[in-house]
Amino acid sequence: MATVTAGPAPRRRTVRTFLPPQHGAWAMLLVPYLAGIVVGGFHWLDLPLLGAWLGGYLFSYYAFQAVKTRRPGRFREPLLLYGPVTAALAIPVLVARPQLLWFAPAYTVLLAVNGWFAWRRRERALVNDLASVVQSCLMVPVVAVVAGVAPTRVAVAGLIVLLYFAGTVLFVKTMIRERGVVAYTRGSVLYHLLAFAAAAVIGVVPALVFALLLVRAWSLPGRPLTPKRVGLIEIGACVLVLLAAWSGGQ
Repeated sequence: MATVTAGPAPRRRTVRTFLPPQHGAWAMLLVPYLAGIVVGGFHWLDLPLLGAWLGGYLFSYYAFQAVKTRRPGRFREPLLLYGPVTAALAIPVLVARPQLLWFAPAYTVLLAVNGWFAWRRRERALVNDLASVVQSCLMVPVVAVVAGVAPTRVAVAGLIVLLYFAGTVLFVKTMIRERGVVAYTRGSVLYHLLAFAAAAVIGVVPALVFALLLVRAWSLPGRPLTPKRVGLIEIGACVLVLLAAWSGGQ
C-alpha cells in the first residue's frame, strides 16, 4: 500500500528563497535602530526607514550570495522583490532628510568590503563581520538625523551598541566556529575587558551590563551550548545593551 507524505518542504523552500538563515542578523538590524529611537526620539519617517533598512539587508544578502556563487539567476526572485521595495521606502526618507546622503560614502566602502569577501567566498572572516557591525551601528546616528536630532546626541549610545556587537562577533566565534581556539578565546576576553573599562567611564548601568558581558565571554567558551542557546543568551544581552544605551545617552 502506497503512503502519501505531506510535509512542509515546499513552504520551507519558499521561505529559504526569500528569508536568509541568518538569525543573528536580525538583532544587528533592530538593536541599533531601537537604540537610536530610545535616545534620539521617534519620528514617523522612522517607519519607512525601518522598512528600507530591513529590505536593504535582504537585498544585499542575496546580492552577495549571487556574487559568491557566480550564479545571479539563482537569486533573481528575491532581488527583484527587495530591490524595488527598498527603493520605494528609502526615496521618501531621503527626500525629506537629504542630509542622510552624508552616510553614503561610509556605507559604500563597508558594502564594498562585504562584496570583496563574498567574491573570495570568505564571508565568515573577522574583518567582514566587523564591517557588517559598523554598518549596523551607523543606524544609530541615521535614526537621529531622521528624527531631526544631531548625531552627537546619540554618540554615546552608538558607542555602546558598537562595543557590544564587536564583542559579540568574537564571543560567538569562540562558541561555534572557533570553538576551542585559545587565541580567539583570549582575544574575546581581552576585548570585553577593554569594553568594560570604556563602559565604566560612561556610567554605572553600562558598566554593570558590560561586566556581565565580560563574565559571559570568560565563563561560557568550552561549555556544551548549542547555537540556539547561545542565541537565547544574546537576546537577553541585547535587552541589557538597549538599557545601557538608554542610560548612557541621557
